Amino acid sequence: MSDWDQVTKIGSKARGGAAGPRETVIKGKSALNAAQRSGGIVATEKKFATANAASKGIEGQHLTKVDRSEDIVATKKVPDDVAKALQQARQQLKNPKGATMTQKDLASKASVDVAYVAALERPGADWPGMDFVQKIQKAANVRLTGSNIGAPMFGPKKK
Repeated sequence: MSDWDQVTKIGSKARGGAAGPRETVIKGKSALNAAQRSGGIVATEKKFATANAASKGIEGQHLTKVDRSEDIVATKKVPDDVAKALQQARQQLKNPKGATMTQKDLASKASVDVAYVAALERPGADWPGMDFVQKIQKAANVRLTGSNIGAPMFGPKKK
């Protein structure tokens, strides 16, 4: 058989049977379940970042900076005034039983782990993520960031 007898296809319809089925992207749970029931080969991949997704923090940027740096990068530490302000605010608050609020009570009120409250009350400890700090300062009604540390976040309650 010579080259003159073979047919060469050029263009978008050039796929033959040897190329196999075309890969398709399934959007939605129902389509995925249908593909799994049919017995086809199903591979799932998780998208980790999209262009439209809102940034949840700068942790990734910080880690990139640390990776690219050749010298030691110091992490932010909790200042003394922040620790004292949070301790005083927590001791002024009352828990549901009427006693002084503990770190555990404040953590449950702020929906964070007790370790974050303990870290913010310990001067020199590593600074937790800003999302945790914001939850704690809102629950304790005290400013822990900015120029007026220790000031109330909200005014007095209206009666």
